[in-house]
Amino acid sequence: MPTLAVGNKQRGFTLLELLVVVSIMALATAGVGLALRDTGTAQLEREAERLAALLESGRAQSRASGVPVRWQAVADGFRFDGAGRMAGAEAPTEWLHADTSVRGPDTLILGPEPLIGPQHITLVQRSQPESALRVATDGLRPFSVQATP
Repeated sequence: MPTLAVGNKQRGFTLLELLVVVSIMALATAGVGLALRDTGTAQLEREAERLAALLESGRAQSRASGVPVRWQAVADGFRFDGAGRMAGAEAPTEWLHADTSVRGPDTLILGPEPLIGPQHITLVQRSQPESALRVATDGLRPFSVQATP
């Protein structure tokens, strides 16, 4: 009859088990890191979507009041001339991110005619001038965000 030695029991984890656990932890950490990062491209997209909505709001106000509304980029943001109050509040004048600026034409006329000429604004971030988004309209459709050609 075989006898069992008391000191022969295996204790602890194998090297393979430890490698699997470390690999899973590394993947989870990388996933969380990527999910939390707010890239410059995402910031620029948010800024462009916001600007498109603001321009449409200014365009609607111009048509409703019959007064031309002009949007203009300025050194530290932008302004709406002739807009007064938009949606019950003062028109915004600042970018969401201080790094945002306009490249090219910096003035748009938003009405009051239902059809306006084709217009566009190109948004860039000073820290990443190679990535740019264009907020444009053909004069009939609403302003929308487009990739720059």
